[in-house]
Amino acid sequence: MRRFYTDVATNDGAILLDGRPVRTPARAPLVLPTTMLAEAVAAEWRAQGETIDPRAMPLTGLANAAIDRVAPDPAAFARPLAAYGETDLLCYRADAPDDLVATQAEAWDPLLAWARRRYDVDFVVTVGIVHVAQPPETVLRLAAALGTCDAFALAALSPLVTIGGSLVAALALTEGAIAADAAFDLTHLDELWQVEHWGEDALARDTREHHRADFLAAAHFLTLLH
Repeated sequence: MRRFYTDVATNDGAILLDGRPVRTPARAPLVLPTTMLAEAVAAEWRAQGETIDPRAMPLTGLANAAIDRVAPDPAAFARPLAAYGETDLLCYRADAPDDLVATQAEAWDPLLAWARRRYDVDFVVTVGIVHVAQPPETVLRLAAALGTCDAFALAALSPLVTIGGSLVAALALTEGAIAADAAFDLTHLDELWQVEHWGEDALARDTREHHRADFLAAAHFLTLLH
């Protein structure tokens, strides 16, 4: 739509356009839980040109999702994210070539070690893509970690988990055990390894960079909640 406002302000977490409160797509008040997040969302509205581009407003989109999609039933929203604990990317390794095997171990083993210490769990690591069951206690404790997150944190965790394919990496990012750029590269290690050795086409590169932008925006959203 065309830009219909001149002034953008915040008031107790609410976003005001020419003094009028913004509402979500479901018509709920767009009220943010922290001053930093409210100011960052307001900055997205200020940055719009003559036409409002939702793709240029990722923080606003995540806030809308938190209010409209997550808040009505956080537990239901968290369940499919918790399921990634049963098939975490970091537990499925290549059997060749040796360089890739070593690269995966160097990048992924420290994160699994962090999760073992942090949640007092263990993981079954396998070679190939055939599903292996994780210990039930591991699945339950990783799901419980999600259960401590509020609607805004869950909204940000959703792209982190689904884009990366790893619940462990997403939880490590939320607790500051890994930086966002490193987490994205780590969860796209196989793809980046192939690019380094064989090159890539422009479409694959553009797709990965779109995913990177969404991943980093979600990580930034999390930092603004504290």
